[in-house]
Amino acid sequence: MTSTVDAAPLPERLTGPAASEPTAPVRRAAASAPWAALGLVPFAAYLLLFLLLPTVLAIGSGLFDSAGDVTLANVAALGDPVILRTFANSAWISALTAVIGAVVGGLVCYALLGLSENGTTRTMVDAASGVLAQFGGVMLAFAWIATIGIQGVVTRLLWDVFGIDIFANGAWIYALPGLILPYIYFQVPLMVITFMPAMSALKPQWAEANLTLGGTRAGFWRHIGFPVLAPSFLASLLLLFANAFSSYATAAALASQGSQIVPLQIRTALTSETVLGRENLAGALALGMIIVVAVVMWGYSIIQRRAARWQS
Repeated sequence: MTSTVDAAPLPERLTGPAASEPTAPVRRAAASAPWAALGLVPFAAYLLLFLLLPTVLAIGSGLFDSAGDVTLANVAALGDPVILRTFANSAWISALTAVIGAVVGGLVCYALLGLSENGTTRTMVDAASGVLAQFGGVMLAFAWIATIGIQGVVTRLLWDVFGIDIFANGAWIYALPGLILPYIYFQVPLMVITFMPAMSALKPQWAEANLTLGGTRAGFWRHIGFPVLAPSFLASLLLLFANAFSSYATAAALASQGSQIVPLQIRTALTSETVLGRENLAGALALGMIIVVAVVMWGYSIIQRRAARWQS
C-alpha cells in the first residue's frame, strides 16, 4: 500500500514547514548585512584620511600656484635636472637596499624553513622581524649615530684598537651613502615577514616526488622551487623598493644637510625661504612619488595574484 506522504504531489511536499527552514538563516544573514558593513567604516575612514585625502591634496596643490590659479609650472619642474637627479638618487638607493634586503631576507627564510613553526627560534625570529621592520625614524638614526657615528662606539673601537678611521674620506654617514645601512636594517626583517609565507607554502610532497622520480636536491630548486617562489620573491622585492622610496624620517634625521632624495626635497620645498612663489612645488614632487609608488604597487599586485595560485 502506498503511503499518503509518498502519494502527495511533489510541489505539496516541498511547500511544508520543513522546506521553509533552510531559508531562515539566509533571511537572517541578509538582514544583518547592513550592520556587518559598519565594520568597514574604520578601515574606510583610514583610507580616506591617510591615502585618498593626501593624494587629492598632492594632485591639487601641484596644479595650482600660490595665488590659486591653475598652472602647469609645478609639474613642468619635474623635468628640472636637479629634481631628476633627486628622483634618480631615490631610485638607486631604493633598488640597492631592496635587492640586498631581498637576498639576505630570502636566505633567512630558507634557514627558518627547516625549523618548527612553533619552535622557540622560529617564534623569536618572527617576533623580532615584526618589530624591527617598523623600527625606523629618529630612533633608528640615533642608534646608527651612536654606533658608527663620528664618535660612535664602533668607530672609536676601530680607531683605538686597530687604527682604522672609517671616516678618513669624510662623514659619509650623514650623506646619501649613509642611508644604505639603516635602510637595509628594516628591509631585511620586512622581507622575512612578506616572503616567509611563500617559503612555507612549498609542499614536502613536491620534494618527495622529485626524489622518487630520480631528481636531486639542486634539481628540485632549479626546476620546482625557484620557479614557484619567483613571483613571490619579485613581489616582495617591489614592496621593499616602495618601502625605501617613500621613507622619510630616517633620512631626515641622518641627512640634515641637503636634499638628496625626493622626500627631503619635498621638505625643502615646504620649509625653504629661498623658493618664494614655488611653494606648491612640493605637491608636484609628491605627485611624482605617488606615480612611481603606484606603478610599483600595480606590478606588485599583478605578481602577487600569480603567486597566490601556489600558496593556496
